[in-house]
Amino acid sequence: MGDRDVVRSADVVIVGGGVIGASVAWHLASRGVRDLLVLDRAPSSGSGSTGAATGGFRAQYATSINVRLSLLSRAKLRAFPDEVGGDPGYLPCGYLWLADDDSQLEALRAAREVQHAAGLHEAVAIGTEEIARLQPAVAQDGLVGGAFCPTDGFIKPRAILDGYLAAARRLGVRVTWNESVTGFDLDAAGRIVRVRTAMGAHPCGSVINAAGAWAGSVARLAGVDLPVTPVRRHLVPTVPTRAIPEDAPMTLYCGDGFHFRERDGRVLMGWPEPDPATGSFDTAVDPSWLPRVESFKERRIPVLRGIPLDRPAAWAGLYEMSPDKHAILGATAARPNFYFVNGCSGHGVMHSPALGQLAAELVTDGRTVTLDASSLAPDRFSAGRALPSSEVL
Repeated sequence: MGDRDVVRSADVVIVGGGVIGASVAWHLASRGVRDLLVLDRAPSSGSGSTGAATGGFRAQYATSINVRLSLLSRAKLRAFPDEVGGDPGYLPCGYLWLADDDSQLEALRAAREVQHAAGLHEAVAIGTEEIARLQPAVAQDGLVGGAFCPTDGFIKPRAILDGYLAAARRLGVRVTWNESVTGFDLDAAGRIVRVRTAMGAHPCGSVINAAGAWAGSVARLAGVDLPVTPVRRHLVPTVPTRAIPEDAPMTLYCGDGFHFRERDGRVLMGWPEPDPATGSFDTAVDPSWLPRVESFKERRIPVLRGIPLDRPAAWAGLYEMSPDKHAILGATAARPNFYFVNGCSGHGVMHSPALGQLAAELVTDGRTVTLDASSLAPDRFSAGRALPSSEVL
């Protein structure tokens, strides 16, 4: 490779300009790293998974590391206007989990013990009378109780992305769209020394994989098997309606994952169905998904009966799933300067403030300082240390 092929060097190249990559870029620049380059295959910001996100935020998880990531993110969202600039849209309307059998209640109880131990003391068990007060829109038939956390709620994914990108650029970070990574050049020790794209090559000191659902493909270019799989997830709004107030909590059914929230004068609904498109990058809306969601709406939300779904407005995006549904954070011994911030499994936007800070600490300090994130290390799967995952939370 001749000098004419070198585009420009960078201390750190970040592959992926979604909310994770943008957060990492700003946090690194804030820690004094000045020669930073973000590369993204998309034509513009928000074209990938970030722009398709629901906009929920929660700390009610079943594992300590996810609770602690949420608590760190929540603190950073509250400080976002002063530290980063802009409004991340954090609105603590709560997350309301609904159970229709005792096994689901037990799963919620066990998770709540983890939450309290990790510092989320405001998460509580609730009965059917409290469910009716918090979310009068739902049918009470068959419900046996639930869980609620008032500091969970909503965020604005695009506002967080735009805030991080703008703040990173003010600190000198370069962001390039329409530039796909095609390969990596390694030295004898297995370190990446150049990132290759169709535009040329970028000599570098470190590389961060923040490519979301495409992270596995990027990792393979460096000879690394990263277990991240794309999974399609759908959302559909109703036609405009004020049937559910804008400060109503995100409401989720433990048994099948059906959930809904008010957003922008509509009611937005999702259902994480088993998807035959798992493993592909297809984001076309599957029309067979819509009738099932319609049936959930009519049966479970009486105030929406007769209010149609806006089917042409439905969309789908990609989750980046790891085998245990937890993020992957860190580098491997084989590629010591190739850092992974991947596999968030649907939690990427809400955990992006925390993961950006922790990734920046790894690169600059060699370890995470704010909290112990060693349980998210990339080698945990091959070493038999996968984290427990819950079908409920």
